[in-house]
Amino acid sequence: MTEFIRGLPKAELHVHIEGTLEPELAFQLAAKHGVRLPYATVDDLRRAYQFSDLQSFLDIYYAGAGVLRDEEDFYFLTQAYLGKAHAEGVVHVEIFFDPQTHTARGVAFDTVLAGMRRALLEAEQQRGTTFRLIPCILRHLSEADAMSMLQEVLPHRHEIAAIGLDSSETGHPPTKFREVFAQARQAGLPGVAHAGEEGPPAYIYEALDVLEVRRIDHGVRCEEDEKLMERLARERVPLTMCPLSNVKLRVFDRLESHNMRRLLERGLCVTVNSDDPAYFGGYLLENYLAAQQALALSREQLVLLARNSIEASFLEPARKRGWVEAIEAYVTATAASESGIPTNRR
Repeated sequence: MTEFIRGLPKAELHVHIEGTLEPELAFQLAAKHGVRLPYATVDDLRRAYQFSDLQSFLDIYYAGAGVLRDEEDFYFLTQAYLGKAHAEGVVHVEIFFDPQTHTARGVAFDTVLAGMRRALLEAEQQRGTTFRLIPCILRHLSEADAMSMLQEVLPHRHEIAAIGLDSSETGHPPTKFREVFAQARQAGLPGVAHAGEEGPPAYIYEALDVLEVRRIDHGVRCEEDEKLMERLARERVPLTMCPLSNVKLRVFDRLESHNMRRLLERGLCVTVNSDDPAYFGGYLLENYLAAQQALALSREQLVLLARNSIEASFLEPARKRGWVEAIEAYVTATAASESGIPTNRR
């Protein structure tokens, strides 16, 4: 099953590049810039990755981002993630990043973008990994701060796929950023939003109806509202779910309780993603494997999840068709190979 999932062409649509910062790289960059981390060793830092909720994670996440200072840092960070993603069969990535986390420390938006794009363009040229970039608004900050961020993004809109919304969900409804998302849409940038992870189903409605987003990131609490479930299925609104993250942040007490399979069987466009893999114990392959084992997902359901990831992406229709065809060809070839293996051995 591991090799089947590894070889399955798939997209990752919900990964925060700052959340791919492994402790080893954090210490290397800290030494480079003379930054003192509040942990003595790599193992000490890794042991600190025990979280009680979303906020307890965000506290250490933002502290870790402080070692990212120049273009080269963002290049190496992105390059490291792309190497892991390619080895796990990821053919297309849509990467979140948090400009406000960096500009507040004096790191220019252009610096962040340039480092990431250099690594992404190299991966596209060398491995064929396509990409889209999605800067996210930090919802715990003000709408005025978010609007300032948007003004920095707009000159680069030809390099950006959408505007996102992340960070602390509780107490920060999507409606707070109505005008920012309206301006982004006017500039040709669609929206995506974290909603229904810790926040209630009402936040999912707001993201859809007020911000007019194309995708819901997480969305696990949609199951609390039957009409919302029916709407998400009918309108094929993608849900970019992150199973290991949901357990690590106590959204579910155990992976066997996750509602991914139930939503998939109800016809919702569910996808699998890693969220902040350095902190949550696994990249995309590990998330697929953990979900398959805990929820007893069939091969057909795994293939459906991969198809959904392509359908839900911001790729052009022709490229989507190409990757769906590649998935079908992979499944056919795998089935043919396995059927040729003798099963009656003496």
